[in-house]
Amino acid sequence: MESEIFPSLAAEPGLLLTFILVGFVAQLIDGALGMAFGVISNTLLISLGVPPAAASASVHIIKNFTGAVSAISHVAHRNVDWRLFWRLLLPGMVGGVIGAVLLSNMDASIAKPVVLSYLAAIGVYLLVRALRAPPVEKRPKIVEPLGFAGGFLDAAGGGGWGPVVTSNLLVQGANPRKVVGTVNTSELFLALAISGAFLVSIGFSAFGTAAVGLLIGGVAAAPLGGWVAKRVPARPMLVMVGIVLTVTSGMGLWAALR
Repeated sequence: MESEIFPSLAAEPGLLLTFILVGFVAQLIDGALGMAFGVISNTLLISLGVPPAAASASVHIIKNFTGAVSAISHVAHRNVDWRLFWRLLLPGMVGGVIGAVLLSNMDASIAKPVVLSYLAAIGVYLLVRALRAPPVEKRPKIVEPLGFAGGFLDAAGGGGWGPVVTSNLLVQGANPRKVVGTVNTSELFLALAISGAFLVSIGFSAFGTAAVGLLIGGVAAAPLGGWVAKRVPARPMLVMVGIVLTVTSGMGLWAALR
């Protein structure tokens, strides 16, 4: 059943291929670097006129499927730090449910420029740090509050778990490969909690043709993320995270302030 939110897309099935390609590229970046699928997909849907709550709900429904495949890939390649996983997951799910409930009943656009500015600055910092000196690995100390904030912002902004959690764990000196694998694996359970909260609030009306395309492309790319993350050295991965985070946050900030 097609969603009323995407009537023009339903009338032009040729556009489905475009969304499949976007979903594939976005998930490939997300699986390898621990961020970008939610931000790219959510920005695309909102640019098509989809309400923020419906766009975020749609993206999180998709993440249930892409996240499952991505999690299996990262676990198979031993990219997951299970101690860090549990410290992130429970606070993240609580923050995600609260963010979903609030977004379903209010406009969260006021806080968006602030969050995007912060993430762009973190991206620049990671890029400079990676280029100036080899990263020194440390076990992160601030985890539970980070998980809560990441879950809340992910639900409220349609994408934020990866950029917020991955970037801050890297700033604290955590191993890039383990960070990416752990953040991607925990995102599956976060998406289940957030999409469940959205479905209770707004139903299935958010899931339309564009979301189907993103889903197909995302699931196709998800198995590759764990393989890429396992083989890319720490410094190049930190550089790539910094570039992706800076570019995506900068574009989102530009769009939010126009």
